[in-house]
Amino acid sequence: MTRKPHNSRCKSLAKSGKPCRAAATEGGLCFFHANPNKASELGRIGGRSKHNSAAEDGDPLPTVDNAVAVRNVVARLIAEIHAGKVHPRVAAGLAPLLNLQLRAIETADLELRIVKVEKTLAEMERLRKRSVEDPTDPKPEFAGDEIAPSYERREPIKADGLVDTRTPRIS
Repeated sequence: MTRKPHNSRCKSLAKSGKPCRAAATEGGLCFFHANPNKASELGRIGGRSKHNSAAEDGDPLPTVDNAVAVRNVVARLIAEIHAGKVHPRVAAGLAPLLNLQLRAIETADLELRIVKVEKTLAEMERLRKRSVEDPTDPKPEFAGDEIAPSYERREPIKADGLVDTRTPRIS
């Protein structure tokens, strides 16, 4: 086996215009200057191997439209990170999005509750005005599925012969 001289460098120029500093092969050029298409081919192969195929192979992300669903997705991500199915960087990218979704769900739930309370208050105000205008109306009722106020006498609840003092006695 013959030994190559120590100063055997590629005779081609790099893109910068400076001499290529890679080791030369038999023809006096480095591997990539001798095979110019090989660099792009190897780059493609490397890119394909680093491609994140977890989204294609794994189960699709379920609909995250309530707090329980967000909790379930977070638990699933933790399990998949532990099993090595999901890279921690992917989970780190999803974490702020899941937090944002949870906060949006909480805000939307509060808005719906406020709308419901406002409707109930408006209905109660309407009934109050109606009872002031017509005091002879014995039982004003709510429109809709809200519970109407009870004007009937209630008897105290008796358990084991004892009178429940929590319920006011109406005489």
